Amino acid sequence: MDWNNPYIYALGKFVAINVTFVAVLMLVAYTVLAERRVLGFIQGRLGPNRVGYGGVLQPFADLLKFILKEEIVPDKATRFVYFLAPVIAITAALMSMIVYPFGPDVTLPFLGTVRLTIAQFDVALLYVLAITSVGVYGVALAGWSSNSKFSLLGGLRASAQLISYELSLGLSLVGVVMMSGTLDLWEIVHQQSGWYGMHWNLFRWFPQVIGFVIYLISAIAETNRVPFDLPEAETELVAGFHTEYSALKFALFFMAEYVNMLTVSVLATTLFLGGWNGPGVAQLPGLGLFYFLIKVIFFLFLYIWLRGTLPRFRFDQLMNFGWKFLLPAAILNVLLTATAYYFWLPS
Repeated sequence: MDWNNPYIYALGKFVAINVTFVAVLMLVAYTVLAERRVLGFIQGRLGPNRVGYGGVLQPFADLLKFILKEEIVPDKATRFVYFLAPVIAITAALMSMIVYPFGPDVTLPFLGTVRLTIAQFDVALLYVLAITSVGVYGVALAGWSSNSKFSLLGGLRASAQLISYELSLGLSLVGVVMMSGTLDLWEIVHQQSGWYGMHWNLFRWFPQVIGFVIYLISAIAETNRVPFDLPEAETELVAGFHTEYSALKFALFFMAEYVNMLTVSVLATTLFLGGWNGPGVAQLPGLGLFYFLIKVIFFLFLYIWLRGTLPRFRFDQLMNFGWKFLLPAAILNVLLTATAYYFWLPS
């Protein structure tokens, strides 16, 4: 396959984008089903198990329900912004997927050598942080445009929470960037391929354990998940910023939340756990995609486990924890990594 031909190159990227889009949506759909079944198990009940064998068709039944439900728009809503907000949320969530390396270079029949990423560029990590930060605009605009006090409070909470924890999340990644010397996600993964595929940033010459823990906590807060789901707090705000949304518009917010969970899991896998790297990948490149999926599924399961285990924080506890503990810890990790880099950097 002549990848230097601009038409073939453009067609290949178009196919890759659509395959990734479908794969992400399917993974999101079955993450929702897995969450409902696992929470049912944790709480001593069954969960959805009637639509298809073991409930396997439940996501499609839910999608059909969202499509057929009546669209209800509040009388005094700012209509254009009200409709725009869920589009911003889902678009920002999906756009980050184009830069993640899902596996090593593989050789396929008729296609030649293919790199399992849609786009690779020097500042991919910066792109991910920038585009995911845009998602808060969808949440804030949804809360404001609904003309509901519950939605407005949810939007304000989300804005304060996401801005606060974004600092800790960004600083938690600085250690990895210093060790790797690049913002290119593919190159960061490639540098973790030593030690028979186990040369992960979590175990390298200065282990990023502190940064990893800070990243996980901050990322859970960034995605508004238990125990940091204050913007949606059902017991206080009905459903928070999306109280006034129904049918497909609600489905877009719902999908955006789970796509963001997937983004967090993929980024944690890429930066800390070696991405596709693992034993045997050098001999069997196809194993790389398997390792990558297993690591991502582990993080998604962690999300579900925490939801079934932990209670919700108060909002003042959440803000104090972010500013008084996580942020200083993230700065300390940067200082320790910089010191180690200066004195003990391996040649």
